Amino acid sequence: MLRTLTRQIKEYRTASIMTPVWTATEVVLDVLIPYVTASLIDKGINAGSMENVYLYGAIMIGMAFLSLAFGILAGRSVAYAASGFAANLRKAMYRNIQRFAFSDIDKYSTSGLVTRMTTDVNNLQNAYQQILRITVRAPFRLILSIVMCLVIDARLSIIFIVAMVILSVSLYNIISRVARLFQQVFVKYDDLNQSVQENIQAIRVVKAFVREDYENKKFGKAAEALYILYVRAESLMALNHPIMNLVVYGCIIALSWWGAHFIVGGTLTTGELTSLFTYVMSILQSLMMLSMIFVMLTQSAASAKRVSEVIEEEPDIVNPEQPVYEIADGSMDFRGVRFDYKSGTSGTSGVSPKRSRRSALFNVSFSIASGETIGVIGGTGSGKSTLISLISRLYDPSEGEVLVGGRNVKDYDLTALRSAVSVVLQNNILFSGSILDNLRWGNPKATLDDCRHACHLACADEFIDQMPEGYDTHIEQGGTNVSGGQKQRLCIARALLKQPKILILDDSTSACDTATDAKIQRAFREELPKMTKLIIAQRILSVKDCDRILVLDNGVVTGFDTHEHLMQTNALYQEINAIQNADVGDFDQKDEGEGKGGAL
Repeated sequence: MLRTLTRQIKEYRTASIMTPVWTATEVVLDVLIPYVTASLIDKGINAGSMENVYLYGAIMIGMAFLSLAFGILAGRSVAYAASGFAANLRKAMYRNIQRFAFSDIDKYSTSGLVTRMTTDVNNLQNAYQQILRITVRAPFRLILSIVMCLVIDARLSIIFIVAMVILSVSLYNIISRVARLFQQVFVKYDDLNQSVQENIQAIRVVKAFVREDYENKKFGKAAEALYILYVRAESLMALNHPIMNLVVYGCIIALSWWGAHFIVGGTLTTGELTSLFTYVMSILQSLMMLSMIFVMLTQSAASAKRVSEVIEEEPDIVNPEQPVYEIADGSMDFRGVRFDYKSGTSGTSGVSPKRSRRSALFNVSFSIASGETIGVIGGTGSGKSTLISLISRLYDPSEGEVLVGGRNVKDYDLTALRSAVSVVLQNNILFSGSILDNLRWGNPKATLDDCRHACHLACADEFIDQMPEGYDTHIEQGGTNVSGGQKQRLCIARALLKQPKILILDDSTSACDTATDAKIQRAFREELPKMTKLIIAQRILSVKDCDRILVLDNGVVTGFDTHEHLMQTNALYQEINAIQNADVGDFDQKDEGEGKGGAL
């Protein structure tokens, strides 16, 4: 874990080294000032020598300015190093998340990843800043102050040692209890972020069902749980100050009593006693700073573990050692494929420690020739979305093989394979920006004519040309200013711009009317004859003209033939057709979802 985190210091290594150097120099000057003060009092004020007053006063002013200068240097260096360290942590996490397979993403909740990249990284940034400054300043100042006390009068140093023992024991008891509370805080942060994220994403549904009060109560419970933990932790932390004051005042009283006796006895000067008062405050303040550091480090240790988990996570799906970069064609073969989803309840770190298996596909075998148009139909939970996830290696099968272009998908370079496969989902995402910007996600080098042609095939030009700004029309985040059908057609056009060998439409015309759906299907048949097309649909009308239709039921292939033959041989297909033609409703009456990975 430490090695993972320290790698992110990178270009901020020099600043990280110089900060302790500047800080140590600042502390040395701070600690020497009281010693010079003692000389000013004894050799200047008490001796009646203004020359010494000016001399030692000038030395003190010079040391103070030097201390200030080194403090400024340390402050600037630590800000540069800590901020850069945090930026590198976020970049490292984000880069690795982009490499995650769907199975890796399933291990972490979205809210958990958000918390790691915000709250946890902020904790580590603060911790690193404290490590570079306070963990150098506090111990160094403590040791030097004790040394100076021993130099002035070893007898009175016993008071400091006793005070340090009392304060250390008290602070240890407080810190150990606070640390356990802070470990629970991050789990509550995940719950809070999840509540916020779900509410914002589903705000239209919340308002449509008038569930604002329910959402407020749910968020209130999450916020209240976090509040209670913080109150308990801060209440314990608040004990630091009264304990500190008790010990400080006790030391001052003891010093005053014994110091007065030593001054009267002639074994201690007034200036030395004054310096001892300063050093006792310095010692106890250093102990207090150390206690705060321990609490902060304990708190950040949980953050460090959570952040390093994401950075160190090795994706389940990686490139082979000698990848193949060329995909011959869009042919596909499934050979005895079984797939199991892994699920489980998240532990305190956000990763699922106990994971159970749920099978989504069983012994699936079929072959598709390049250029064929294949329909896929089946009820909810039948494995349709899981099936297409295996083609572009978003998941790997638990058993069996998936071949594309005559080779196992595991042999291909991931970028090459996924560039050859375009998937259009039912609930696709549009990003904030112009229509043209969104289309060029499919091909950044696409010309305006390329985009127009793709939109013509997807029947998206019908509404784009009617917009005042045409292809420069701004799309709001999530595509909230276009209809569901318009969004789907833009996503189809975006997928076509990739010029893939395999095009997968996962119920991606469900929001389009029947006439538009038919026009899109006809355009695909006539203008994309060499492209293999998989059309997943709920309506038989959307797939009946396909070359063949794959029928899935609970992860098992029950039929794979033309519409005409399935109508004669496949009972499930006949039932679906009868229900839809009778206009009774959607044949898909099951409530089961396809699992976490069922929706791409």
